[in-house]
Amino acid sequence: MDSVCLDLAGIVNDSIVDGPGIRVTIFAQGCPHHCEGCHNPESHPFGVGTKVPVEELVRVVRGNPLAKGVTFSGGEPFCQAEGFLCLAKQLKPLGYELAAYTGYTWEQLMEGSPAQRALLETLDVLVDGPFILAQRNLDLRFRGSENQRILDVPKSLAANAPVWYDGERWTGAR
Repeated sequence: MDSVCLDLAGIVNDSIVDGPGIRVTIFAQGCPHHCEGCHNPESHPFGVGTKVPVEELVRVVRGNPLAKGVTFSGGEPFCQAEGFLCLAKQLKPLGYELAAYTGYTWEQLMEGSPAQRALLETLDVLVDGPFILAQRNLDLRFRGSENQRILDVPKSLAANAPVWYDGERWTGAR
């Protein structure tokens, strides 16, 4: 049986900009949103990244003793929901905080494919919404434009509606 592979644009092993603390950030290759001003436009084309087995990604994450969180970014991780779900199911029991950036909104993902919904259910935090250049704000913590939300996924699932993350780790609010 072939192992599940993700088509990746890259991996950052010691990220401090894709969520709080030291994280491993995994960048999906392929994005349908093509947001004007995107900071990763090279990740837009589909099918041109590096195919990496999920097992190898688990080894990379586990090999970083300082990383307490893993962020899925892109590209668009929800376009490879099945693969990222497989990865999330292996990382979650190991105690990592799982977060994802997506150009989709919470509402779109809730009505998306079963794999997108299942991936969403494994996350702790979701930064949702497309990057909008006209709403760009460099003072925002862990998001690029005013329309994007940092959502507490477990609370959002319980409420069946988007719930902003209210902890200091992601928002800096006290």
